[in-house]
Amino acid sequence: MKKYLESSKYINWSNPEIKELAKLLSSGLPDKKSIAKNCFEWVRDNIRHSSDYKLNPVTCKASDVLIHKTGYCYAKSHLLAALLRANNIPAGLCYQRLSVEDDGAPYCLHGLNAVFLKNHGWYRV
Repeated sequence: MKKYLESSKYINWSNPEIKELAKLLSSGLPDKKSIAKNCFEWVRDNIRHSSDYKLNPVTCKASDVLIHKTGYCYAKSHLLAALLRANNIPAGLCYQRLSVEDDGAPYCLHGLNAVFLKNHGWYRV
């Protein structure tokens, strides 16, 4: 479980701005499930999907996503993982292959998260 709590080049939760936001998002909440939900909703509601809004730069590191408030799905998942890990909630990355109308190629790759919550196990968000 230790590797799902580590700070890394792209999930850089040791960044001061990420730590500050993580603390704010967990303030006053009773449990890790509530904290995870709040972190998920914050990223969903505050970080624009780069393609939808035609935004630059293309971000990847969690700290860059936070600074620029934009990212593709994989970059948004890096920020969510960083916020969760900063709150001592194990989080990883998942990738899902999608196609138009489920009829095969061409495919696109979608990035999302897996979160470990004690009473639920691993949960994909």
